[in-house]
Amino acid sequence: MKSLRLLCTAGLLTLSALQVAAQIVIGQTAGTTGPVASGVNETIAGAQLVIDSVNAQGGVNGERIEILRLDDGFDPKRAGENARVLIEERKVLALFLSRGTPHTQAILPWLDKHGVALVGPSTGAMVLHKPLQKHVFNVRSTYQREAEKAVQHLHTVGIDRIAVVHAADSFGKDGLEGATAGFTKARLTPVAVIPADREKPDYSVILPALAKANPQAVLWIASGDAVVDGVKGLRAARSAAQVVTLSNNASTGFIKQLGPVSAGVIVTQVFPSERASGQPMVKEAMGLAKAQGQEALSPQMLEGFAAAKVLVEALRRAGPKPTRPRVLAALESIRGFDLGGGLDVSYSPTDHTGIDFADLAIISEGRFKR
Repeated sequence: MKSLRLLCTAGLLTLSALQVAAQIVIGQTAGTTGPVASGVNETIAGAQLVIDSVNAQGGVNGERIEILRLDDGFDPKRAGENARVLIEERKVLALFLSRGTPHTQAILPWLDKHGVALVGPSTGAMVLHKPLQKHVFNVRSTYQREAEKAVQHLHTVGIDRIAVVHAADSFGKDGLEGATAGFTKARLTPVAVIPADREKPDYSVILPALAKANPQAVLWIASGDAVVDGVKGLRAARSAAQVVTLSNNASTGFIKQLGPVSAGVIVTQVFPSERASGQPMVKEAMGLAKAQGQEALSPQMLEGFAAAKVLVEALRRAGPKPTRPRVLAALESIRGFDLGGGLDVSYSPTDHTGIDFADLAIISEGRFKR
């Protein structure tokens, strides 16, 4: 979408622009190129709706917010190095909307070393919730919650022969743990559990293993291209198995990548429907998107939008000329912050979980439907 690309581009800043205009500088490392770029750029677009609106009204406590973004190409090592650069060299006030589980784990040492908050990581990794990560403030629900709900849904509709394909990294293992909880509650055993390399899944092994197991459904816990190629491989092998994947793939870009094999794929969701115009947060986002020339929202735009709302609230509470410690204190002071329609965010010194919301959407006619 042309308007989406323009919106994302508007949020990318050169260092010279920062030196001239920025008063509150927030850092972000995420894969704006690479296998998850479509989803990342949609979260950025959603976040920028909030930031542009706040800046147009004079900023926070009279100070503009600027986001300094570095592309990590969805590479955990680059994510860690980007975090170091942003924190130590660029002196950002806080980090925001990182993407990926091992990628965010690579950021943690720099947060802890310098006392910097990370707001709204775009990952539902349980490792960011328990044990408590002092400097991480989650907004969205966990992958374990999503995967458990996916298995329970399949069981409810009479599908009991379920296979799991999961990335062989911390993200995939985390999702698998949630799926296992779902199997336990449903008193089921998966017909196959297949690990796959995160960067180069071997479909010559994965697809025959699935064919042998003959599942009614496949819960595919992986990112972007890996799931797209897997679904295309299944359909080429004439498998009619229901495919379910997690909210990290809840983007319009994911649907476009799937193309003609998108119909019927289920994607778990961590926010209300992007077309629920009666839901206050969605209504607000719709209004801002329309003013920017954006025709429609996506689930990942809503994730970015919600994370930016929390970031702005923390900056407001931190007061004029905020510091890193004041931002941390402001975040932990948030209780019952209503994003709209009962989506409340609360933190404390012992709980940085955020929202516990999970739902399912099916892809039909080129869009998510609930």
